[in-house]
Amino acid sequence: MEDIAMKFKSLFLTVLVVTVSGLSSLKAQEWSAAQKEVWKNVNDYWALMAKGDLNGFFEYFHTDYIGWDNGSTLPSTKEEMKKMYTFFYSGVKVPFYEIKPLAIKVYGDFAFADYNYVMFMETPDGKKKSEKGTWTDILMKQGAKWVMIGDHGGATEEKAQ
Repeated sequence: MEDIAMKFKSLFLTVLVVTVSGLSSLKAQEWSAAQKEVWKNVNDYWALMAKGDLNGFFEYFHTDYIGWDNGSTLPSTKEEMKKMYTFFYSGVKVPFYEIKPLAIKVYGDFAFADYNYVMFMETPDGKKKSEKGTWTDILMKQGAKWVMIGDHGGATEEKAQ
């Protein structure tokens, strides 16, 4: 019986050490200048979307953009996304959101950013809702900024409040 208890303690300590070291390496991750630049642009277009500036938000979309939301049956173009966002986000307030990078890879003028998000929204009729999920944004360097040429993701959980 003592043998089983010792094996369990040993297994528990091993799992604990691996978990803690994994978390600390994730927090300690250092981004390159290019990765930081990509992430700054992701933050910039999220801030525009959150404050309701859809024109500014869509300035970060390449003209050849194709993206696919988790809830969509087909990918959408930039123009289709503009119509959808104008319909769904008209009058919606986003008092709080948070995005956290998971991975950012830069290959010359192309990059992708994987991240989690959480967002709290209030509809024009006063209903509140929260949403959290994941995105992979595919970006291309265009002039001084990184613009989305594609993306995939969306809500993994939505709650009315």
